[in-house]
Amino acid sequence: MRNSLNSIYWTERYLQHDTGWDAGSITLPIKQYLDQLKDKSVKILVPGAGNGHEAAYAFHNGFENVHILDFSPVPLDNFIKEYPNFPKEQIHLEDFFLHHLKYDLVLEQTFFCSLNPSMRKNYVKKMKDILFPKGKLVGLLFDTYFNKQGPPFGGTKDEYHSLFKSDFTIGIMDPCFNSIPPRQGRELFIKLINNP
Repeated sequence: MRNSLNSIYWTERYLQHDTGWDAGSITLPIKQYLDQLKDKSVKILVPGAGNGHEAAYAFHNGFENVHILDFSPVPLDNFIKEYPNFPKEQIHLEDFFLHHLKYDLVLEQTFFCSLNPSMRKNYVKKMKDILFPKGKLVGLLFDTYFNKQGPPFGGTKDEYHSLFKSDFTIGIMDPCFNSIPPRQGRELFIKLINNP
C-alpha cells in the first residue's frame, strides 16, 4: 500500500486538483500556536507540506528557519512561484523517511493521515530521529474514522496515545476547539515532546 501512495499518486492528485485536504490557507490551530511562540529562531519542518500555507505564514512572520518537504514536485513548484523569496535550500523534494536534517519543531497538518496506518510506527520513529531532544511535534490528527478507503486515514486518541507514549511526552492531545468547519469535532490538537 505504501508504494501505491507514492510521489506519482500524489502528483496525479495535484494535477487533477483533487486536493480536498488543502484548506487554502494556514489553519487556525497552527496559526494560533505559531503566533504565541516568542523564539523566532526555532528550526521548523512542515512535512508533506503540499502548497506550504503553514511555512509561508511562518516565514512571513519572522520564522526564517522554516523548511518544507514534499515528494511531489507539483506543489513545491507552485510554492516557489508563489513565494520566490523563500530560501530554495529550505525546500526539500524528498521522501520524508529519507530526510536527515534535525529540527526543533515539526508541524503536522494532514501528513500523518495521508500515510497508510501500517507506516505509523515508522512515522513515530522518524519523528523521534529528526527532532532534537525535547523538540516538539505540534499539529492536528483526525479523531474519527472515515467511511471510505483512505487517504485520509483516521484513528482515535487512544490509538495515538499508545503509538506515541514510549517516545514522546504527551503535552497536549485534546479535542481541537478551533478546527476549520469541515473538520469541527473530528480533530485532536497535539503537542508531543521528544523524550531525550
